[in-house]
Amino acid sequence: MFEKIGQFLKEVQIEMGKVAWPSREELIASTGIVLVISFTLSIFVFIFDFILSKAMASFLK
Repeated sequence: MFEKIGQFLKEVQIEMGKVAWPSREELIASTGIVLVISFTLSIFVFIFDFILSKAMASFLK
């Protein structure tokens, strides 16, 4: 069992060496894109929820 675990960890190390890691600039750009999209979607959901809650409140009165 321990041999299998050791073999697995060796294979993981080999595969991790094959990964194409992003550069610092690519990582910063990707993070910026994710933050902008997340912020935009949160504003959209907030507005949509606000409109729906007002519509439901007036409908239920």
